[in-house]
Amino acid sequence: MNTPSRSILVALSAGTLVLAACGSASEADSSTPLPVATDAGTATFNDADVLFAQGMVPHHREAISMADMALAPDAQANAEIVALATQIKGAQDPEIAQMTALLQSWGQPLDMPGMENGETMEGMEDMEGMDGMMSAEEMAALGALTGAEFDTAWANAMIVHHEGAVSMAQTVKASGANPEVLALAEAIITGQQAEINQMRTLLGS
Repeated sequence: MNTPSRSILVALSAGTLVLAACGSASEADSSTPLPVATDAGTATFNDADVLFAQGMVPHHREAISMADMALAPDAQANAEIVALATQIKGAQDPEIAQMTALLQSWGQPLDMPGMENGETMEGMEDMEGMDGMMSAEEMAALGALTGAEFDTAWANAMIVHHEGAVSMAQTVKASGANPEVLALAEAIITGQQAEINQMRTLLGS
């Protein structure tokens, strides 16, 4: 599987300097229309808002792929992990639709420039891993585990993944301009930090 570069945090900061003042299953069912952007969503936005949405959509998609692993019977995940995976999908599917609708309402591409096929952005090759995303090899290794080994590896990987999302959300809160993006960032910080705490408790039990 092609995964986006692990350099989204750096891209957010770089994009903010350039134009700071510019103003679900992972694929939604074809019969279900995407949400229409609200007045807040179509209000002023800047590069930080755009890069956040472009980066967080694939980040969320990977989290949903990880959740699907936990929900697969072959993983033999315990009940707590299954419940958490279900919760993650329930939260992040609508957020993907929301961010996609925002990008479309702004007339912006869904992918970061130069990353349409999962490539690393020029000059960012040494910054991978900053957003907590996994490589294809790491995803495959996780998918090969079962039972208690899977539970432990999945929780540890999802903690790192969530920490990356929280950092991305904190970055856009400091540099973004769009009210809907700022509200979404706050929701991501609150929700994913709570899930991080929950997974740490599970690992410690």
